[in-house]
Amino acid sequence: MTNTLQQYGSELQTELSDILEYWLKYAPDENNGGFFGKIDAENNWNTTAPKGAVLNARILWSFAASYNCTANEKYLAMAHRAYQYINTCFVDKVYGGIFWTVNFKGEPADTKKQVYAIAFLLYAYSEYYQSSHLEEVKSQAIALYRLIEQHSFDTAQTGYLEAFTRNWQPVSDLRLSSKDANEKKTMNTHLHILEAYTNLYRIWPNENLRNSILLLIKNFTGHIINKNTGHLNLFFDEDWNVKGGVISYGHDIEAAWLLLKAAEVIKDEKLIIQVKEIAIKIAEATKEGLDKDGGLWYEKEQHHLVKEKHWWPQAEAMIGFFTAWQISGDLQYLHQSINSWQFVKNTIKDTKNGEWFWGVDAYNVPMQGQDKVGLWKCPYHNSRACIELINRIGAYTK
Repeated sequence: MTNTLQQYGSELQTELSDILEYWLKYAPDENNGGFFGKIDAENNWNTTAPKGAVLNARILWSFAASYNCTANEKYLAMAHRAYQYINTCFVDKVYGGIFWTVNFKGEPADTKKQVYAIAFLLYAYSEYYQSSHLEEVKSQAIALYRLIEQHSFDTAQTGYLEAFTRNWQPVSDLRLSSKDANEKKTMNTHLHILEAYTNLYRIWPNENLRNSILLLIKNFTGHIINKNTGHLNLFFDEDWNVKGGVISYGHDIEAAWLLLKAAEVIKDEKLIIQVKEIAIKIAEATKEGLDKDGGLWYEKEQHHLVKEKHWWPQAEAMIGFFTAWQISGDLQYLHQSINSWQFVKNTIKDTKNGEWFWGVDAYNVPMQGQDKVGLWKCPYHNSRACIELINRIGAYTK
């Protein structure tokens, strides 16, 4: 067991380095500042593509967290670069929050306030504070928490509303992307607000923040997790009525470990016991989406399986099933975590051009026309899987 885990951890240390080296080499935009908004699978730059808030916040988080894991100074330098660019170009200095996109020159493009993106910046600031120790960063993170609570929190039904205009007025199109339902509340935004608040609590153990985390977990147990199936409901109206029936296997297994991490960070022992049971139920539900080769299918829409295996659900499966093994001691979950990593090595890792493919089709052929870097293709899921597991394996083997 120890040898197996040490081998797993060693491979992930190498993988983390490989992922970050790709971003260090290809992502910086030396002409216009910050990072390129789009790079294709062959590493061709689109030098005039818009630059996304989610991409930039995730770069900041990934390199700050990687520095916190490895103490490699070049990762901290990359985090500094991301922080400076975000503050210069993305932060709305008039109305607060951040713009959804800026153009390739760093000028505001889509100025909509997407709470999902603001949560990711809060998440990134909280991580960057731990590496930089800059008090202004901590203050910025706290300010974003208060901004979300002021504008997005639903005081009537609880939960968080999805999006607003630049000056925080209601907006007709609430969607993160064209594939999403246009609803006022989503699982996705709630999951990443929870993730952000959890990270903030590590540097700012404030009682109001703790209560916000507790209420978010209650939103998951009361509304978002389907009590019958163990899957997550994805879209809701303002009154928490479920809209649609899409199952997202990657979000299922991601939620399993993020919910437990939140309960553990706030040190609520009773809640930890409850969430551990929930995490196992979600992990069991996620197994429905596993293929025989260890890969995790993307989604099921109205009983129709979308036969694609995207990069990020594989990363989440690595952590989520490892967490299920830590909870239960059941070796099937550890084996699945390792099988997920084996699937990544066999099919998702791009050994020619670096980083991970967006995904593969039903025949494990890389999907065509997808980004290697883009509004959604970031170093966050795969670097986070490596960091989480390196730390957990290190603690276990000690």
